[in-house]
Amino acid sequence: MVSLSQRCRQPEIMDQPDLDPRQHAAALRGLARLNFFGSAGVLWPALTALAQAGGGRPMRILDLATGGGDVPLRLWRRARKAGIKLQLEGCDISPFAVEQATAAATKTASDVHFFVHDAVRGGPIPGYDAVISSLFLHHLSEDDVCMFLRNMAACAPLLLINDLERGPLNYAAVFTASRLLTRSPVVHVDALRSVAAAFTLNEARRLAADAGLHGATVSRRWPCRFLLTWRRT
Repeated sequence: MVSLSQRCRQPEIMDQPDLDPRQHAAALRGLARLNFFGSAGVLWPALTALAQAGGGRPMRILDLATGGGDVPLRLWRRARKAGIKLQLEGCDISPFAVEQATAAATKTASDVHFFVHDAVRGGPIPGYDAVISSLFLHHLSEDDVCMFLRNMAACAPLLLINDLERGPLNYAAVFTASRLLTRSPVVHVDALRSVAAAFTLNEARRLAADAGLHGATVSRRWPCRFLLTWRRT
């Protein structure tokens, strides 16, 4: 157990460029299982409301730092089942992750497009109705968080970020879940490092204000998460 009174950022194994591709692929699959009850469910209500307000027009959604693409793929399946028109795309700095996400989309016949892009330093990509991001914020320094949030705000009028909330109960829950749901040693290490590097709700609110996202809200979500929401006025 580490002290969680302050952020403790350690390099995550999945971020290492020399990670064995087989371990990387196994870790992406393990994270997808960990994420099964998480990100898509946290984001879905706001995206449903956005689609309903659009009067039937297809809503363009971009998932920044998409990793293996499990979140937009799950959202696409939910939208198709519900008869909601979402045009989903995902981007990631890792060509390998984009390759894995594209393969998953092809395997499941999901109409989701993935491409390589640096969500922090690559600049904003405008023209979307909403931008989303899941479990990425905790990877960043505070300065990079502010840059990332400004880029997101320049992409779309609706910004949705869900990430882990730092705290002892969440640390224990992630420890248990990571060992029950995957055998990947990479996930076993990185999952705990992620919680230790995550923000509290108050820290997330402060960073949103520092980035100029006035009116942003940060609220707790199950399991072990928070949702940061901002709408352009």
